[in-house]
Amino acid sequence: MQHEKLNYVEFGSTDLEGSKGFFTDVFGWHFTDYGPDYSAFDQQGLEGGFFTSDQTASQEKGSALLVFYSGDLEQTLAKVASHGGDICKGIFEFPGGRRFHFIEPGGNEFAVWSDQPAG
Repeated sequence: MQHEKLNYVEFGSTDLEGSKGFFTDVFGWHFTDYGPDYSAFDQQGLEGGFFTSDQTASQEKGSALLVFYSGDLEQTLAKVASHGGDICKGIFEFPGGRRFHFIEPGGNEFAVWSDQPAG
């Protein structure tokens, strides 16, 4: 842990089991449950957790956007889509790379970016 550096992030989830299953299947995350309404993850670049909530994070609502990196954007998009992620913004270019946005089964928006050119 580093003094005064980001260390932990928490997300509300309308489907806690769905969120856990999705991130386990797509990104290989492991979770530790702390009761029926909270589950934590670690060793993912930033530690955090999901809690049962009717509120979720999206750019449309003004939430911060957490962005994954991928060395193969198309492969990651296929994994996200095949495990129940809703692709809300298809692959697009921006200065420095390409990315897409998705909503995981618990309702939170994330993005994946790559500096690799289209295959």
